[in-house]
Amino acid sequence: MLVGLPKEIKNHEYRVGLTPASVRELTARGHQVLVQAGAGAAIGLDDAQYLAAGASLAEHAYEVFAKADMIVKVKEPQAVECAMLRENQILYTYLHLAPDPEQTAALVKSGAICIAYETITGANGGLPLLAPMSEVAGRMSIQAGATWLEKSRGGMGLLLGGVPGVAPGHVVILGAGVVGTNALQMAVGLGARVTVLDKNVDRLRQLDLVYGNRITTLYSTALSVEESVLSADLVIGGVLLPGAAAPKLVTRSMISRMKKGAVVVDVAIDQGGCFETSRATTHADPVFVVDDVIHYCVANMPGAVARTSTFALNNATIGHAVALADYGWRDALAANPHLKNGLNVAQGKVTYEAVARDLGYQYVSADSLLG
Repeated sequence: MLVGLPKEIKNHEYRVGLTPASVRELTARGHQVLVQAGAGAAIGLDDAQYLAAGASLAEHAYEVFAKADMIVKVKEPQAVECAMLRENQILYTYLHLAPDPEQTAALVKSGAICIAYETITGANGGLPLLAPMSEVAGRMSIQAGATWLEKSRGGMGLLLGGVPGVAPGHVVILGAGVVGTNALQMAVGLGARVTVLDKNVDRLRQLDLVYGNRITTLYSTALSVEESVLSADLVIGGVLLPGAAAPKLVTRSMISRMKKGAVVVDVAIDQGGCFETSRATTHADPVFVVDDVIHYCVANMPGAVARTSTFALNNATIGHAVALADYGWRDALAANPHLKNGLNVAQGKVTYEAVARDLGYQYVSADSLLG
């Protein structure tokens, strides 16, 4: 199979879908890899390394899309990239379709086989291809929140950890999954006062056993969310419904009653966000203010630490990339139900139920296309 690696074009996105090591995994199995020149240069992965791994180079993205049987990316294809996809070409990347009707329509129109990292499941549960970026984003959320709490940035002028004689800041984390757990680790490490909310009592119990009285765990209800948010200096939104739009846990009314200069970081923005006031931002223009509350809603947070993120992502994605290249999409999906869960759009049909429901498409099961 000819595997294509284009350079990412989303704002301030420096990650790359395949490292030279991943390219070597493919070429060692007899596959060809066509890499757009400079695809990994921003994070120190130069063209010479790709050539040494057995890849060939293309000057322009359209050459990669025109020749490749499978495109491997990091972020969802932008409009110009969607237009270059063709029928039965495999697209293997993050998609986050539920809050993005324009991208979904473009992928349906293309007829391509679109496999989303974020809905591929794991043998032991969870979402193993989403997990590494959730780990990065969860840790970054506290770093970003602490920065925007500084007065020079427009925040209330608060040091999250406090100092002797001065109370620490209050961090509220919505969701105790991968994002929330990693945010919790960072917030506790800084010395903040931390409250974590989730509907999974077993998960809250696990966190309580680890952190004890260093944190407060609360069962998530409309009332507990409201009370916690109104007392918070920093709120982290880390709620996920796999493949579906994120629930709006924090209303505009709650935002209007928060502390002046407080910060909210919506890590769920890829799936539409869990604050009613959220809208996607970029690393070039990361925040906006609603009712004196700073909103940080960057849709590709891990892109800011692109080298770390790229290697962590490739560790999770390369196994399925090899399977798709070795066997083709039908046989690879038929042999692996977890990979099959990643199929979101194929041959003009929406094959992920939550996406079809949220965007009003007829749902067509992946199994019906594998015969």
